Amino acid sequence: YGLYDYLRNSIQQLELPQRKAALIVPAFETLHYRLTFPKSKAELLSMLDMGSLYTFRYHVWPKGHAPTDYAKWRTATVPYRVAWQPDFEPYVVVRRDCPKYDQRFVGFGWNKVSHIMELDAQEYELLVLPNAFMIHMPHAPSFDISKFRLSAGYRGCLQTLQEEFHQDLSRRYGAAALKYLTAERSL
Repeated sequence: YGLYDYLRNSIQQLELPQRKAALIVPAFETLHYRLTFPKSKAELLSMLDMGSLYTFRYHVWPKGHAPTDYAKWRTATVPYRVAWQPDFEPYVVVRRDCPKYDQRFVGFGWNKVSHIMELDAQEYELLVLPNAFMIHMPHAPSFDISKFRLSAGYRGCLQTLQEEFHQDLSRRYGAAALKYLTAERSL
């Protein structure tokens, strides 16, 4: 409730049109098909504490959203900056002239990860909004995630595309892009 207006106000207050920043909307999820959507951060925190909500994919893919720093978000009253980490894939609000999603990553796998990596390479600030949130509702697995899980060929192709993407980042950003390659290799 009120997210659109909150985002518009945040964009103006943070002077987003004049700076390179990605506003992170913290993501949560529920396992319930029916949910009374919280009307405030306080209500969301209560639901989180009661176990009817969870931080997004914490039990499946914690690396995807852990850099959001949900512990800090609980008490934050102003936007705070977070650093890029491998496999970070938050939901973001960015200017229209930001880098586009890499079209190699369609279906399941690495579309948001590569986009955030590109934003970081271009020195975008990653700012978590303290009063924004979204809730992912349960649904049947997509056709693409099923292919990813069941097909070694699909996973192999995705790995090849990831390597190509790293090479492209190195060509575009030089030594500054080495952190992405070393981070991926150390995992």
